[in-house]
Amino acid sequence: MWEVIGMGLAGEGIGPARAREQFLREGSVEGAVRSPILNSWQRSRSLGLTPEGCELPFRQDLDLDGRLVRAAVPVLDRLQSRFAGRNMNVSLADGRGAVLQRRFGEASLVRHLAAIQSVPGFVFAERFGGTNGIGLALAERQLINVFGAEHFAERSQSSACAAIPVRDLLSGRIEGVLCLGFPLTDADTALNTVIRKAAGVIERRLLEQSSARERALLQAYLDARRHAPGGETSGNGQLGELAESGLDWRDQMILKEKATELITSAQRAAVEVSLPGGRRVTLLSRPVTSASGVEGIVIEAVLPSAHQRVAVPAEAGTPATPLAEQVLAPATPLPGHLPDAAPGRAVATARRPGTPGMPAAMGSTAPDSAARGLVMVGEPGVGTYAVAARRRLELLSEASTRIGTTLDVSRTAHELAEMAVPRLADFITIDLPAAVLRGEEPTDPRSGLHRTVVHGIRDDCPFYPAGEPVDLRPTTPQLRCLATGEPVLEPDLRAATGWIAQDPGHAQDLLDHHVHSLITVPLLARGIALGVASFYRSADPAPFGDDDRSLAQELATRAAICIDNARRYTREHTMVLALQRSLLPHSFPEQNAVEVASRYMPAESGVGGDWFDVIPLSGTRIALIVGDVVGHGMHAAATMGRLRIAARNFAELDLGPDEVLTHLDNLVGRLDRDEDAAEAAGSPGIIGATCLYAIYDPTSQQCVMARSGHPPPAIVRPDGTVTFPDLPAGPPLGLGGLPFETAAFHLPEGSQLVLYTDGLIQDRHRDFDRALDRLRQALAHPDRSPEDTCEAVLRTVVPDHPTDDIALLVARTRVLATHRVATWDVASDPACVSGIRAAVTRQLAEWGLDEVVFATELLLSELVTNAIRYGTGPIQVRLLHDRTLICEVSDTSSTAPHLRHAASTDEGGRGLFLVAQLAQAWGTRYTADGKVIWAECALEAPGGKPGAIEAHFDDIPAI
Repeated sequence: MWEVIGMGLAGEGIGPARAREQFLREGSVEGAVRSPILNSWQRSRSLGLTPEGCELPFRQDLDLDGRLVRAAVPVLDRLQSRFAGRNMNVSLADGRGAVLQRRFGEASLVRHLAAIQSVPGFVFAERFGGTNGIGLALAERQLINVFGAEHFAERSQSSACAAIPVRDLLSGRIEGVLCLGFPLTDADTALNTVIRKAAGVIERRLLEQSSARERALLQAYLDARRHAPGGETSGNGQLGELAESGLDWRDQMILKEKATELITSAQRAAVEVSLPGGRRVTLLSRPVTSASGVEGIVIEAVLPSAHQRVAVPAEAGTPATPLAEQVLAPATPLPGHLPDAAPGRAVATARRPGTPGMPAAMGSTAPDSAARGLVMVGEPGVGTYAVAARRRLELLSEASTRIGTTLDVSRTAHELAEMAVPRLADFITIDLPAAVLRGEEPTDPRSGLHRTVVHGIRDDCPFYPAGEPVDLRPTTPQLRCLATGEPVLEPDLRAATGWIAQDPGHAQDLLDHHVHSLITVPLLARGIALGVASFYRSADPAPFGDDDRSLAQELATRAAICIDNARRYTREHTMVLALQRSLLPHSFPEQNAVEVASRYMPAESGVGGDWFDVIPLSGTRIALIVGDVVGHGMHAAATMGRLRIAARNFAELDLGPDEVLTHLDNLVGRLDRDEDAAEAAGSPGIIGATCLYAIYDPTSQQCVMARSGHPPPAIVRPDGTVTFPDLPAGPPLGLGGLPFETAAFHLPEGSQLVLYTDGLIQDRHRDFDRALDRLRQALAHPDRSPEDTCEAVLRTVVPDHPTDDIALLVARTRVLATHRVATWDVASDPACVSGIRAAVTRQLAEWGLDEVVFATELLLSELVTNAIRYGTGPIQVRLLHDRTLICEVSDTSSTAPHLRHAASTDEGGRGLFLVAQLAQAWGTRYTADGKVIWAECALEAPGGKPGAIEAHFDDIPAI
């Protein structure tokens, strides 16, 4: 194996592929992955992205004829011709990460690529696509290389890319991203030089669209630099390209703020500026006059040698590869080309030392050398306004990536507050109607407001606290802006009578804390007011102005769109969750076989199709079911409901676990076929489901189970031993054609049977075996009740941010005492019926059930007589004294009786009618040796009074 240091290709130690795999398992990869890549991975994971689920949104509101496209088209044409015939693609994206243009070296590539790789409009911002060239260049604001496994999405593992931001040279704002994509095997360090030069040309073409006065001042500076003494030219560089030596975009913001003051002073000066981390940079201010007489000030940054060491790219001083020679060949100058010595920007990135057109001294690492970079050029008097405008643009640009990172209404409101403080305001409060917080559309945003956010530069200001309802008067600026839909500016709160009238004492407290200026902005999305944001200023002596009002409105508008998206997601999530919970059991039936408790926990990203059920069966047995439908959302929840109802119906037929799963498997297969047409039309089809079905018999303490692709249950013995039985897995439901196998286990009284879905133990952020061990530790307490066991499992095993929903069912076994079970063997002789009646009468008297003797005698006489007449021996009678009296007659015949309505002339056919009238329920279940006819009777006579049994037969036809 080989490695290119700094490029991230596979090395002798741990390569990107192994590092990425280790990272996804929550292992440590510090030092094994480049910090920009690792930071991006961590951000992607915090956003809830998955390697196989990075879905890119598609935007149609693209500016396909804007200044960026106009500046870039000639450059893209040139690159396309240079890469002709090569497996290379060139992309231009806007400042949001949406691709505007795509060019291909080999035209036939378009026919073989997915839409997201060939069609403009897909957004590659990091919050959607994870780690990728375009998204990471926007996040890191510098040249980025991403190779193979460094991509977060699975689909990009075989490719590599180089991407660089394209800036407005006068404002410093990132206008877009230029990206080169190529196979991983074609990685070439010389391509970094190619993309830098191409981006520089696009930036200079953007500069040509700026005003003549701005360009004249910049050209005067460049001319002065070219004719300066040799000692000064050695420092010709720019601030943006020095980011790798310690100056990031935050440092640049600090330097630009100080540069604004120097331009305003209009004097030659040298000022030392302190940066975070104890670093210092010297700013030089010098006057400059253009050829047309425009007078301005140029600000340069001088970095000491300790901060100036920039690693010379591999291409500097080494022969170019054949690919680089073709791309860098001096053929025809690119359109918009300026002299090589020109840094070509007001605030941003310049060429690296050692690149064509840069003085050789820039590549030096001598201790006494110093790096210089252009920070700003402007005219005194307008510099302040220009920088203020740039700050507003940068704030809005940053807000587009930092507001709306989640689909949570409250979190989105907090992100707006974090963006506004302290760069626009010192304090901000955000009030939203309770309906919005629930995901609903507000009917009247002026009523039912709740204080959702209170955020500021300190915590001692006496604003109404968050979480409380806010009752505002109609005269307040907040309700006035909601009524008109327009922001309200109160430059002096001491004169704001409507604001003071709300609560004079509270208003005076705020004024005492030097709060003096206010802007209230309605949060409007699709013409609907979703709440109000209030921006307060205190520390800055200057009150809010019209520009601040426009900026606050723009911020609020962007936040409102994100809040509306989060609100609609919340509404859908709430609807799906309500559907899911309505389809799950609200309570469990009364029975004595097990003590049971359950929990359901939806995933953070959406509701899935996990379900459970407890179904009483004949003979005091109980069925326990847990299932999981693949997928999330309304479709998964609805499918879950269909499967749960079907499973309950199959269970009512007294089928074995393997037979129930076979019927469910056939059902899912039919549903899949029925969904094919809907899936072709764009609706999601059923992918599959898993299920675990168990039947526990408290008379024998036997538990029979079968599963279809589902995790095995946990069995907790009375001594605290926790085991995961070796249960045949079986295929997931819907595959068809494969049998299911059962396994039987003896469960002593007091054992706990724990059924769960895979969301409990499977999570991409943790090791599976570790999660299983935590589950074993949580269950190793046999003295706990099922309710306490559920709480312990949720508290210790469930991940902090579950990506899949979780269903948990815990059942503690009970035993039907032997003295409550009576069994008799009966010979195939009608004369034996009277003996059985007498034995049953004695047993019922012993149990204290004299009231039901008459009904039970009639019922058993009919069942035993039918078994003797139509069945085959041996015949057995069993009575179970539980919540009801259960009568069972078994024989070795597989022929089941059927209830029918006998005609008045028929001599027979009324026996089962009597059974149905006397019993609460009756039925047939098949066994390996034959069948069992069973009937359940109440423990008191029907109606609870004498004569009720006789009344029961009034509607029976005469014989």
